[in-house]
Amino acid sequence: MSVSVTTRPPRDGERDGVDYHFISMEKFRHMQANDELLESATVFDNGYGTPRKPVEDWLAKGRDVLFDIDWQGTQQVHEKLHHDLVRVFILPPSASALHERLINRAQDKASVVAKRMAQASSEISHWDEYDYVVINDDLLKCQKEIAAILKTERLKRRRIGLSAFVREMLEKL
Repeated sequence: MSVSVTTRPPRDGERDGVDYHFISMEKFRHMQANDELLESATVFDNGYGTPRKPVEDWLAKGRDVLFDIDWQGTQQVHEKLHHDLVRVFILPPSASALHERLINRAQDKASVVAKRMAQASSEISHWDEYDYVVINDDLLKCQKEIAAILKTERLKRRRIGLSAFVREMLEKL
């Protein structure tokens, strides 16, 4: 799982380096200017971004990397890694369920929840830019669906490098 950087303060229970890398706005701007972020955006007055190096290192080792990013970040990553990117949009089961989830996590002030709900329509309008859409009405089911998508994508002909394997087999026939 990719761990993003953010300039917002940690919420209760969040740990630096696990949930996010909590950094200053100055450090965030430095990372943007030096192309150290694979994607970045300012959302609700806070900077968010994905450090480039860990992602590139994991991909070079043939590992899958999961991102928890918004549509803007997904577009930026798609521009850079489109050949090796599977986009999965996760929808809430309903607008009321989204509102409940934001309130029940008790991590944001009411004004932030209201801002997030006001922005939700714009965010959700980008669902059709993704390769897959999963409705998160049951967490375990959602996890299984995402795992199935990743397995399916891993088996695609263009991903598993079958050319050399088939060529070698044909030479021996």
